[in-house]
Amino acid sequence: MSATRTHKDWRARLAGYPRLPEVKPIPDRMQARHGTGTILITSPREVDEAMRRVPEGRLATVFGIGESLARVHGASIGCTVTTAIFASMAAKAAEEDIQAGTAGVTPYWRTLKANGELNLNYPGGLEDLMRRLESEGHVIVQRGRRYFVEDFEKKLV
Repeated sequence: MSATRTHKDWRARLAGYPRLPEVKPIPDRMQARHGTGTILITSPREVDEAMRRVPEGRLATVFGIGESLARVHGASIGCTVTTAIFASMAAKAAEEDIQAGTAGVTPYWRTLKANGELNLNYPGGLEDLMRRLESEGHVIVQRGRRYFVEDFEKKLV
């Protein structure tokens, strides 16, 4: 007999992590690159809220969101790994909201990787991301196998 697992929707997952955010010392293995100080392990709710604040026609990066939240919490740096994971969770929650007909969803397509690259792990895939970004006036360029928003730096919030 197999146990059945209940699937938590992505919005419920964003509400999890009651011990986050957390500020702690930068781990030894990261100090060669980042120095001493503190690192913010943000919460999924904070990342979702930051992504929601990106207006149409503007962009954010996962790195920028992490750094901005680190400043809010008085930390030296933000953890880009957890920020990226939580951005992906926010995107999946937004897609569930879209499917449910909810208005005012998190505009996840406006949050890019650090170098302006489209995040192909977001729901909908490349074609959907390109359609959404181009409809807001952005130009998508291909470099090798990867896709970027042209001049994304000029459009960052």
